[in-house]
Amino acid sequence: MTMPKRPRYWSVIAPMPAAELTATCRMLEAAGVDGLSAPQVLGPPWIPLAVAAAATERVQLASGIAIAAARSPFETAMAALDLDRLSGGRFTLGLGTSVLSWTRGIFGSTVEKQVSHLRETVAAVRHIVAGAHAGLTPFEGEFYRADFRELQPTPPPVRTVIPIWIAALRAKMVALAAEVGDGLIGHPMWSIEWTLERMRPELEMALARAGRRREDIEVNLWYWAAPGPDVAQALDDARPTMAFYGGVAQYEPFFAAHGFADVARKLQTAVQRGDYRSAARLVPDEMVRTFVAVGDRDAVRARFAAVAEFADSLCIVPPVYALAPERMMAYGAGIAEALYGS
Repeated sequence: MTMPKRPRYWSVIAPMPAAELTATCRMLEAAGVDGLSAPQVLGPPWIPLAVAAAATERVQLASGIAIAAARSPFETAMAALDLDRLSGGRFTLGLGTSVLSWTRGIFGSTVEKQVSHLRETVAAVRHIVAGAHAGLTPFEGEFYRADFRELQPTPPPVRTVIPIWIAALRAKMVALAAEVGDGLIGHPMWSIEWTLERMRPELEMALARAGRRREDIEVNLWYWAAPGPDVAQALDDARPTMAFYGGVAQYEPFFAAHGFADVARKLQTAVQRGDYRSAARLVPDEMVRTFVAVGDRDAVRARFAAVAEFADSLCIVPPVYALAPERMMAYGAGIAEALYGS
């Protein structure tokens, strides 16, 4: 089975020993991947992306995502300029909000109005990227204020406009991406049905309200996949990832919309005591199958063929939480076999 069209394919990189990360980036580029993303779960995404910029020549690079509330917009803008310079103009800034239990409870941010804060962060980053080399006028926002009075001009940038993609789980962030973003990053927990029946119409309506066209925005959709002949093993391997996200209290309405409210509430207890792994046994097969592609190559291809006409690019990744490195590599190879060469 072949897809109606071939989206651009992205993969994910993370911090690891330099030799391994360099080899991984080069291997993925040689395999035909179009882009590499680095997420921020804890540390900033810039470090693995800097290695990737030096190790590759063709692939696009993106933060997938950088948490906006974890740092000043000025630092975010400077990191974007540095990575664009390192990569010769191949960088895209992916931004997201994360959840309050992380931004407030782990990063110590005081931001409460997440959508408003991210909208302002996009504006501030664009202001800085466009003008830091020539002299900046003050920025006066609700969350960020800077007069730049003593800022010395920075080196000329590769580009004065760096694309900004916005990550979304639900409708408000999809609407923000349509309003101010150059791209939309779909959360890896999106099911196929959630993508096509709920989020695609939201994006189309939001673009119309903003007076924009579909081609004005890149739709970069992320999904979990654990391909291979042993479906039972794949289901077990994916349960911890489902427990990690299912236990986030702020995500409960999302899981309720998929029929898993009771499971999510049970998972929250384990997450709040810092032990999501022990709760993996509470995740039913149906929940895994809703959010993770399992089965052979044809089954994986068929699942993602459904979104191929909507997505400009796809980032298909193994369910990484609590997954042994050898299993992660096996699933990565299966994803490459199923998708990259098709």
